[in-house]
Amino acid sequence: MPRGVWALGFVSVLMDVSSEMIHALLPVYLVVVLGTSTLTVGFIEGIAEATAAITKVFSGALSDRLGGIAIGIALCPAATAGRW
Repeated sequence: MPRGVWALGFVSVLMDVSSEMIHALLPVYLVVVLGTSTLTVGFIEGIAEATAAITKVFSGALSDRLGGIAIGIALCPAATAGRW
């Protein structure tokens, strides 16, 4: 395999690991450091999960109508732009 493919794979693994670490530690940070109630953290997590589920439903339907995987590939940079 080309070195560029290996590099992109390695970067992808690092991004996944960092994302999972933040996802696991964010509720602890909100409660311990910022003093947010656990009810508020639960509400935030519920909104995030609901938004993700609704987005999956509509993006799947849109992908089926407009051409399958091409839509997902086109939206991938837009989805990851918010992480930076």
